[in-house]
Amino acid sequence: MTKYKLKHDSLQTSKSISLFFLLIGLSVIFSCKNNSEVRVQRETEKDILTKEKWHWDNPSKQSESAGYAQVVKVGNVIYISGVPTSELNPDGISKLYKTLEKCLNSFGATSKNVVKETLYTTDIETMKSYNSVRKDFYKGDYPSASWVQIDRLYEPDAKLEVDLVAVITNSE
Repeated sequence: MTKYKLKHDSLQTSKSISLFFLLIGLSVIFSCKNNSEVRVQRETEKDILTKEKWHWDNPSKQSESAGYAQVVKVGNVIYISGVPTSELNPDGISKLYKTLEKCLNSFGATSKNVVKETLYTTDIETMKSYNSVRKDFYKGDYPSASWVQIDRLYEPDAKLEVDLVAVITNSE
């Protein structure tokens, strides 16, 4: 009887352990299933990304041939595609920044809203010598900036291209 009781107790313990792990496994499976269902439900409830665009008074607000928009606004952030110039002199640089100002103005922003500037040039030393023209654009309120010298730009004769990121507030 003692041997039978020990085998019976051992079998019961084994069944209990198996049942315990089965319940844990089912709990994990159903828990994961429920979490993924909640995650899918939350994703469908999220706002869809809304992009407002501007492209040189083009009715489609983007260039179909080149495949880009000059300005894209998402929320309160404005992204301005690179504006090039082939004139790496004070006049050419000034015209480039006036063009960027027009891009900013398309969504009611100014140079004061710019938080990031990326400048690509084929001649960084010349650009450094004319940096005062760039600084005039920002009127003492400079953004984060990166300057990169490259072999060439998209436009074959371009020597400078600048893109910007700006942030506008609700009051603007």
